[in-house]
Amino acid sequence: MHDANRSNRNSRYFALRWTCQHRGVIMSNQMVVMQPQPVMISRDSDQWGSGICDCCNDVPECCFAFWCFWCFTCTKAKKHGECLCLPLLDFCGGVIPPITMSMRVSMRQRYGIRGDMCNDCVLSTFCRACVWCQMSREMKARDLQITLVGARHL
Repeated sequence: MHDANRSNRNSRYFALRWTCQHRGVIMSNQMVVMQPQPVMISRDSDQWGSGICDCCNDVPECCFAFWCFWCFTCTKAKKHGECLCLPLLDFCGGVIPPITMSMRVSMRQRYGIRGDMCNDCVLSTFCRACVWCQMSREMKARDLQITLVGARHL
């Protein structure tokens, strides 16, 4: 009786597999495991961590921005997860530097910082180096390590 049940299950599996293959459905006997997704919960303020003119908070960064602005902006864009040479496109932007402004807006959205695009536009146009220094300080202050809770070490 035991062999009859096994034979019956095998024939049902074969029939199901044959039916699915002929209808364009591909079956696989691989197990799919869902991995936990990292979730970033920000406990920081919804304001910038430093003011636009707080260069004394990180003097080496501000000196780097002053003496080699384009190198500074490229390294900060890369650290933010963008293309290394993206800030160099600010040359093509006309009066308002589009990359500086979009990086500032992106950073505000990523960290949940309140503000508006009008303010971002004015600051990016008239205080470009200060904006990049402020974004650099913010990235340092909010550089969170993501830890997966309940993840098993293999």
